[in-house]
Amino acid sequence: MKIPFQFQKVPQLLQGLLNLCLFFLAIALSVLLISETWYIVTFVYKSLFNRADSYYEMLSELLVFFLYFEFIALIIKYFKSGFHFPLRYFFYIGITAVIRLIIVDYDDALKTFWWSIAILVMIAALFIANRRKTVGEHD
Repeated sequence: MKIPFQFQKVPQLLQGLLNLCLFFLAIALSVLLISETWYIVTFVYKSLFNRADSYYEMLSELLVFFLYFEFIALIIKYFKSGFHFPLRYFFYIGITAVIRLIIVDYDDALKTFWWSIAILVMIAALFIANRRKTVGEHD
């Protein structure tokens, strides 16, 4: 069965729309990354004179910075690899996000334990995903 001509261009149009939206998302994330960088610089400058600032807040902000950075790197990799999201980048983002969550909300030991188990599972999945890719390359 042949697809009508008017529907043959739909995947290309949707791919173009996706690419355009990802481009604007990358611009927005870049602006937020610059804003986060400015916040970190001012936080460090203020903490030189005021030792009462929370270092947990600083560490949390650094991890937010890396989340922005990882999402931007993921979008760049998407365009460089021919419109494909590599799976390992999602694991990196997930691990960073859970580490930030542990740093911000560390009061409950049981929650921290379960979040740590989640990180261990993501690391194991990352290992399996990378091992599968390496094994496939030798075949």
